[in-house]
Formats: sequence, C-alpha cells, structure tokens
Amino acid sequence: MSEPSALALPSESERGLYFAVLEQGGRVPFREVSEADAPSVLRLLELGLLVHHTEDASLTAVNPRSVGERISTRLRAEGTRMLVQAEQMPALLGELTEAYDSSPRKVARSSEVQHVDDKEEIRHRILQLQADCRAEVLLAQPGARPAAVLVDERERQRARLMLENGVRAKLLYQPTARADEATAEYAATMSGWGMKVRILTEPFARMLVFDRTVAVIPAAADHSSAAFIEDPAVVAFLVGVFERDWERAERARWRTGSSAAGPAHDQVGRLLAQGLTQRVIATRLGLSERTVAGHISRLRELHDAETLFQLGWQMRGSEVPPGE
Repeated sequence: MSEPSALALPSESERGLYFAVLEQGGRVPFREVSEADAPSVLRLLELGLLVHHTEDASLTAVNPRSVGERISTRLRAEGTRMLVQAEQMPALLGELTEAYDSSPRKVARSSEVQHVDDKEEIRHRILQLQADCRAEVLLAQPGARPAAVLVDERERQRARLMLENGVRAKLLYQPTARADEATAEYAATMSGWGMKVRILTEPFARMLVFDRTVAVIPAAADHSSAAFIEDPAVVAFLVGVFERDWERAERARWRTGSSAAGPAHDQVGRLLAQGLTQRVIATRLGLSERTVAGHISRLRELHDAETLFQLGWQMRGSEVPPGE
C-alpha cells in the first residue's frame, strides 16, 4: 500500500463514508460504495483507512490508530532526514561560499549618499535612525533650533528612551545657546538624562552621526535638503572632525541659573538650594506663591526631581556634570 500523498485530515464526506462502513460491520461491497461516492472511496484508500479486497470485491475499515502510527513514523523519519540535510547544507555549499566571499565587488556609489529634499521625509528618516541607534550618536547643532522642537514632549521622550537604552550621546552647541532659554532648558534636561553637552566658541558645521555608520549633513543653506551618507570613509572623516571639535569644546553646567532664565529664576534656585520652603521663598522675594510654584515646577522638570528635597539637593551639586 502506498503512503498517503497528502496529510490533510479526511473531509466531512469522507468521514461520513467511513462511519457508514463501520455501521455496516466494517465490511461493504466495493462496487456499491464506489457508485455512491467514488472520490471519497479513493481518498480513504489513499489514506489507508479502507482496504480493497479483490478476492470478494469488498472494502473493509482499518483501525485509525494503526494508520496514525504508521503516518507518524513516516513523518518522523522524513523530519530526521531533513534535519540532517539542514545540518549538512552549509558544508555542502562551503566551496561556493568561499568563492563568493573572496570575489571582488562593485560598490554602488549612488546608494552611499542620498539627497532628500522633502523636510518631512528628512525628519522621518532622522527619527528612524534615532530609533535604530544602538551605541552612539554625535550631534553638532550650531545656531538656534526652533523652540517648538526643543519643548516637544515627544521629542524629549524619544531622546530619553534612547539614552536609557545605553546609547552614548554628545551634543555641541555654540555660546549663543546659553542665552536662549529654550535651548538652555533642553540642554539641562538632556544633561540630567546622561547626554554630554558642550560649548564650542569656534565655527563648526551642522551634522548628525549615528553609530558611526550613517551621517546626516545639510545639503542646502536653508536646510531644506539633507544628505544621508553611508560611505565608511566619509563617515569616518566626519567623526574625526566632530571629535576634534569636541576636545576643544568647553564643558558646561547646564541649569536654570543661566542668563536666559532671569533674575527671579536664579534667586528661586539659589534659595531652594539653601533649603527654604516655597512660602518662605515667596515672602523673601516679594512674589506670589503661585509664581514661585511655576519657577519650581520648571526647575523640577529640568532637574528631573520628584520632590523639593531632591531638587534642592541636586542644585547643590558640582559645577561640572558627572561623566564629563
């Protein structure tokens, strides 16, 4: 008897025919049943659930248990054979693999530098690179960035997630960043989360480098176009330029005591560091408690402090952030 060519279970009509044979004692005339449903008879014969006896032209039902065991044995043997072939396959293709690895290849230069002219697509690609980043990101950001971007909570949370995943990040700013409130606050927040932020007094070019494999630089003066670079030699050169600038940059303590924050903000921070309460600070500075609460709320956000005690303690810290 040949093995079944398919592993599908019997259909409804095939099961019905098998039950009918069992109801007649397990043995029926072949011709009578074939005339009633020839396709189901052939399928049950193929599966081995029926046997044709030529001597008396009859069909008998076979115990499904024995059929199942026989098919299972065949399948296990076939599975073992395929596993052995799978283990042997790399060795069988070894000669071809060596030839492929040693053969010279033409580099598709057009795919190593891609120019993107749509601002939305530029943003989308940068966000994707940030999400895929696993080891390091280098950011050189001369000039002012839009305040809406700096205060965007989604942007901040993406950056925080990246840093929490162990990605090292370095960010270069120009001295004007100290005088821009949104930039100073952003730098303070990022520093608190582990990003290293420095100030470089020399002119430098805008660039972003992800995992030292992809660099993004402006391709137009108005930043309406960007070049995404994957050429290893060019990326390595840009990384070298960034690291050279980084070594010459000034370490900075980013906090709300910058000139951009204003005298009241400065004083609230200093008095908090002295351990004074919100009510005492309001009385001493001649401000309403609501105004002082607003300053404290922003200070807690910038320093990622859950309580006033934590905030006051952090504001007594050293002038240079840890890890710099």
